[in-house]
Amino acid sequence: MYTIEVLTKDERQEFHNFPKRLYKSDPSWVCPLDSIIESIFDPRKNHSFEHGESIRWILKDGDGKTIGRVAAFIDNVRSAANRQKTGGMGFFEVIEDKNAAFFLFDKAREWLSERGMEAMDGPINFGENDNFWGLLVDGFTRQGYGMPYNKKYYREFFEAYGFRNYFEQISCHRVVREKGNVMTNFPERIMKVAEWLTKRPGYSFRHFEFRNARKYIDDICHIYNTTWIYLKDDFTPLDPVILQESLMSAKPILDEEMVWFAYYNDSPIGFFVMFPDLNMILRHFNGKLTPWNMIRFVYYKLTHEMNRARTVVGGVIHSHQNTGVEAAIFYQYYQTFKKKPWIKELDMSWIGDYNPKMIATYEALGAKRVKTHITYRYMINKKLKFIRFKDEMAEKNAGLYKNRQKD
Repeated sequence: MYTIEVLTKDERQEFHNFPKRLYKSDPSWVCPLDSIIESIFDPRKNHSFEHGESIRWILKDGDGKTIGRVAAFIDNVRSAANRQKTGGMGFFEVIEDKNAAFFLFDKAREWLSERGMEAMDGPINFGENDNFWGLLVDGFTRQGYGMPYNKKYYREFFEAYGFRNYFEQISCHRVVREKGNVMTNFPERIMKVAEWLTKRPGYSFRHFEFRNARKYIDDICHIYNTTWIYLKDDFTPLDPVILQESLMSAKPILDEEMVWFAYYNDSPIGFFVMFPDLNMILRHFNGKLTPWNMIRFVYYKLTHEMNRARTVVGGVIHSHQNTGVEAAIFYQYYQTFKKKPWIKELDMSWIGDYNPKMIATYEALGAKRVKTHITYRYMINKKLKFIRFKDEMAEKNAGLYKNRQKD
């Protein structure tokens, strides 16, 4: 076995083609667009290159046949936020051969170690964790857009190599319409809390508007930057310029009424972002957005092929959590879904096991746990202690609490 660094056009194409062959007979796998994957490794399109680097390889057997692929990367901002210098590996695919899998793990580990990394997280994305993050270990059904799907035997390879469960990612689903297109109600208690809160003085709820995009982008950044510091050990403030780029690139599928905000005395206190599940269309394209497929895309969009929505991100600032704001936001979605009869299901993914409040919120809305992904960590420096993410955050939040007390 030997690896080839992906540098040429043909090597880049083989990087994309290998999983297409690997999952050819698996109806649950949805091929992501080649262009989307390629953009992750393009310094002109991925802002992570401003403070990091990446490399990728394809693995060949003795006959020159591709039997695997992997990428390794260092995001210096994320690395510095950890207890130890930590890099990442991802876009891992391999035939059912432990030696081949270990060969790829070794390649990523050695590259990271040479650059001073003391731990390796994987499989993760070279970018934000809303896409291509974690290993699927339970719920091998068709995935929502951006959520990884992989072979069942990968888990054995990761754990046999020495990767350990850093945190789990829970995905919940909720049926919006049952057979006969009958809309399902949220639990009565949730509806009452939501209706009560929406009538209280000072509270208001608005959906996103492209004509006022900058205002809503600033609101998202305000909520995110005052809330996620307590949930993300590698927290970095959300950049409104980058967020605007992301929203504008999503404009062809983004529905203004699928992004809702909560305000108290006109100050932003919560938001949730849902996207139509693009995988419902991409499953027809085999990774290629050709001119013909672009025409088909418009057709599928107009005929509401995307009948599932995915909750991408959402949150409520700490001072308003457990007040019913989350329920009230989803009450707005409930009213929206009445006007969109093609929406049949919600994919609420993902929530970390370190965020029990959000898991409880989704379950209170009637959602069921259907999938679990795991983000693993491998300690390159064996002298260092492995600590699960939620234990790290408990220590961090205790320190933040003490600092607030001092203030």
